[in-house]
Amino acid sequence: MCGENSSSLTPGFFILNGIPGLEAAHTWISLPFCFMYVIAVVGNCGLIYLISHEDALHRPMYYFLALLSFTDVTLCTTTVPNMLCIFWFNLKEIDFDACLAQMFFVHMLTGMESGVLMLMALDRYVAICYPLRYSIILTNPVIAKTGLATFLRGVLLIIPFTFLTKRLPYCRGNFIPHTYCDHMSVAKVSCGNFKVNAVYGLMVALLIGVFDICCISVSYAMILRAVVSLSSADARHKAFSTCTSHICAIVITYVPAFFTFFAHRFGGHNIPHHIHIIVANLYLLLPPTMNPIVYGVKTRQIREGVFKCLLGDKVVFTQDK
Repeated sequence: MCGENSSSLTPGFFILNGIPGLEAAHTWISLPFCFMYVIAVVGNCGLIYLISHEDALHRPMYYFLALLSFTDVTLCTTTVPNMLCIFWFNLKEIDFDACLAQMFFVHMLTGMESGVLMLMALDRYVAICYPLRYSIILTNPVIAKTGLATFLRGVLLIIPFTFLTKRLPYCRGNFIPHTYCDHMSVAKVSCGNFKVNAVYGLMVALLIGVFDICCISVSYAMILRAVVSLSSADARHKAFSTCTSHICAIVITYVPAFFTFFAHRFGGHNIPHHIHIIVANLYLLLPPTMNPIVYGVKTRQIREGVFKCLLGDKVVFTQDK
């Protein structure tokens, strides 16, 4: 069978098996995922609405936050509804081309999420190290261009995934032990040589993840040096407090991302497969759920914006970076 041409070995659809070994608990597992998805959609859409309608939030930091919220809500929407259909209605079939499309959007949006976190780190660097030039450096055209560059980077680097995956022959069946179409999960179903897929996937992870983390690390090293040099304890506290939400977002995003990446490539035989699948889903769902909560709790301007929407004009905004 493997001697036939690859087009005859392209399945019409894949079967997403959900979480292998925990099929009996799918309904119970779906409840926290559904709850988190509702919070993610409401929270991120609420943030986008708030930032777009409140003049006091029309600043670079909040424009980047709105971009992060849009990326997050789109990312979890590409996977969670389909996952809930698997858990609730046993609808496991996904068209081959739809699977490739889902794979593209998942990886493109995770790359864009990482890029936006990097841009937010650069925003904090400019705000703290060059406060008098903040509004001059980060103008609206600059913000739009950096956001577009982050989007294009993700698109151009992830598009080859679809072609590399589509060229593979699939003569081992069409069952994918996952809740969504992940690049390497799909490639491993193939009976062909997917070494190119693995190497290119590693290269993309280095180009996106490592580059963004390096930029974030350098930005915070410069921020730390600038803050430590401040003579006033109140000024140091105020400068650090503007970064806490972003640091929390970084931890929430990159910790499950690193676990998923390294477990998939180096710890596949030591970590139970169902743990890997659960963490992979949390990797896509936890940041969209937690980011609106973190920014809502830790950012005074956002809290005041929420109160203003709920209580009218009784709340007066305070300006700070």
